[in-house]
Amino acid sequence: MTPQTVEDPRGAATKSNVDPVPKGMHTVTPHLVCAGAADAIEFYKKAFGALEICRMPMPDGRIMHAGITIGDSMIMLVDEMPDWNCLGPNARGGSSVTIHLQVENADALFEQAVKAGATVKMPIDDAFWGDRYGIVVDPFGHSWSIATHIRDVSPEEMMKASQEMECCGQKD
Repeated sequence: MTPQTVEDPRGAATKSNVDPVPKGMHTVTPHLVCAGAADAIEFYKKAFGALEICRMPMPDGRIMHAGITIGDSMIMLVDEMPDWNCLGPNARGGSSVTIHLQVENADALFEQAVKAGATVKMPIDDAFWGDRYGIVVDPFGHSWSIATHIRDVSPEEMMKASQEMECCGQKD
């Protein structure tokens, strides 16, 4: 840990021994809003092998903050809070965000997610960029791409394959 210079609320620069990115966190961490965050945590355990790290319920039982890990990455969750316009994808009619999982065995995790209740959005297949790749949507409306790198592809090969797909009408 490297001491950081931080500015306190009054504007004075101070030294701190607090790591600005705590252990277990990365610079970018998804924070998912779910209608039924407790159910989402259980789903992610079954679908992706998630481990629950923390859970802070509110007096009414809704989850104000929870953390899970999938592999080496943290994901935070919160229950929908309509009064704060904090709504999940299903309440908003879908999401334009896809959470990407790069794993050792995409086929096995894809199948596990579907068995747990995910819906197939894009069947798993060999992709022109060198991954075994597919997309599922969880019961809470979040899209998850699942991939395993199976071969290295040069930028030139990737561009050619992409153009061939576009010209043949195979592009989404």
